[in-house]
Amino acid sequence: MSSTPEPHAPESQDPDDLLIASEHLNGRYPWRNSAQQVPYGRVLLIAAKLKWSPATVVTRLYVLGYGDVQRSEGPLPDVVEPDDAPLITGVQARFGAHPLDIDKTVSLRQTVESAARANRSPADVARRLTALGYRVGTGARPLPETADPRDIALIRTDARSYGTWLDWGDEVSASHVLGVAEDLSCSPRVAAERLIALGLRLPYTPEPGDERLLKYRDRAGGGWFGRWSSPPAGHILAVARDTGRTHADIVARLGELGCGRPDGVVPDTVEADDFVLLSENLDGRAPWLTKNNVVGLQMRHILRASLITGRGPAQVAERLSTLGHWLHKDANLPGTAEEPDIRLLETLTASYLDILLLENVLRSASLTTRTPADVASRLTELGYRLSADVVYSEVRPGVRGA
Repeated sequence: MSSTPEPHAPESQDPDDLLIASEHLNGRYPWRNSAQQVPYGRVLLIAAKLKWSPATVVTRLYVLGYGDVQRSEGPLPDVVEPDDAPLITGVQARFGAHPLDIDKTVSLRQTVESAARANRSPADVARRLTALGYRVGTGARPLPETADPRDIALIRTDARSYGTWLDWGDEVSASHVLGVAEDLSCSPRVAAERLIALGLRLPYTPEPGDERLLKYRDRAGGGWFGRWSSPPAGHILAVARDTGRTHADIVARLGELGCGRPDGVVPDTVEADDFVLLSENLDGRAPWLTKNNVVGLQMRHILRASLITGRGPAQVAERLSTLGHWLHKDANLPGTAEEPDIRLLETLTASYLDILLLENVLRSASLTTRTPADVASRLTELGYRLSADVVYSEVRPGVRGA
């Protein structure tokens, strides 16, 4: 029965020969089996390490007993520079680094990761790999001439395990664009344009106006809608006001860009106070109010809006209902908005789904300097449920009886 001969160190103890024969190109055991084919990429890596020409490397391999040396379809390159080594070293091997396979097209992942490791542009890497004899599937358009380490994250589609990656000519979903832009804290339009430049296909053509549609608040490095986002109705109304585009056009374009249906109802006719009512800070600007599908709209928002707009609380609630927001069924709106009620409601961390405990009442009493009994009575009038069988003090917190 035949067996593969055990690899052994070369007879020559020349440091260059030891490096050539070592499996990991470090001049040490383990040694490469001379019966195995020497991959073309290994020839280039040796040339880069020793600063030899690839032809010289091939000649020396034959002398050392490596008779099967893989070749590329074209002639050997004259020179392999040391900084070519990161380009030739494969990034897709799970265990250990291996040279690129000359028989396979260089992947997009390999191209952008090599570019990041070498601080070179994808176009420069593709040109150099082509000059070294590799096939690079660059697609129909030229690759970017600028280096950008974010390219690696742009083409990664699954972070689990070792990840999955987009490759040349793949179609990218709109939600992927929003997701990677969110992860990288960059504009989705910038991400989309870079993906196209890398040879990928998108279901839409990026437009300059997309910046305004997808920016929901001014925040350093972010403030863009992410994947599965539902743009608030206030945002759509503000974009329409600022750009002159119709609501339907904005909603349709946001859908193409990967966003969900609007969060709230976009009215056919906009009223003067709608921007105030739909803004979280009641100032007519972003951030915009989002629907709370669990506990409904906060009453203090309605009361504050009433004071600002001059509308009665019931009128405010009715308009917000038309705009898609709802007030919990247990809430009892007062006939008029009063500052003491707003201050009281701002002290609550509980909702209409909760039963207010003694500590909730005492906290609100302490923050408003009202008596616990007064707080409990007013919260009950506003529709909140309080713990039964609790006697609330008529003394303000911090005030001693006579």
